[in-house]
Amino acid sequence: MENRVAFITGASRGIGRATALRLSRAGFRIVVASPEVDNNEKVAEEIRSSGGTVMTLDFDLTSLDSIKQGVAAALKEFGRIDVLVNNAGVTRDGLAVRMKPEDWQLVLQINLSGAFYTAQQVLPGMMRERWGRIVNIASVVGQMGNAGQANYVSSKAGIIGLTKALAQEVASRNITVNAVAPGFIETDMTAKLPQEVKDRMLAAVALRRFGRPEDVANAVNFLVSEEAAYITGHVLNVNGGMYM
Repeated sequence: MENRVAFITGASRGIGRATALRLSRAGFRIVVASPEVDNNEKVAEEIRSSGGTVMTLDFDLTSLDSIKQGVAAALKEFGRIDVLVNNAGVTRDGLAVRMKPEDWQLVLQINLSGAFYTAQQVLPGMMRERWGRIVNIASVVGQMGNAGQANYVSSKAGIIGLTKALAQEVASRNITVNAVAPGFIETDMTAKLPQEVKDRMLAAVALRRFGRPEDVANAVNFLVSEEAAYITGHVLNVNGGMYM
């Protein structure tokens, strides 16, 4: 385990940052991959200060060249990528009838296509090693839908389908592919929501509290561990009972 490498997209903040810190504590060397260069360095400093090994990448999921170059740079630095956490995501909310084509395209490109192309780049190495873990961060809305988020919901439902297809393709090489579907997690993305929306959502959560990024990071940590070796194609809900 001590030499294994975890590549985490969108690791500059929120769930990605919490996941990077959690997997570093579990002994993984970490690749912090996001276009937020300054925040990448802050996360890397946190990891280094607690004794971890880390590299950062300016990683643009709208560019296939950036994805290829980023994965190549990580392989050059560490020699391997054992775990991929496809966490990066954006929202461009709006009612479907008025949604701009560019808002549809961007969300699908980053949240779904970006995850696919990153997996495509790391899988050959995992297949050679006959060991790998891919964890895709989906969302509760990919399971239950949500008004005003046709693009985001479609991308996250797509992530669940992608997870199941990849799981079947690579299982023979001892690679597991799973998804984590967070509910309402307190992050920068959810902080922007109006209070009345938050109140309405909280009423739907059985545990009557919002989740923390660490709740999702702990689920990811389990799925990439040896304890989860017989779990693949699974969607692990981390939503406090918001959707069952």
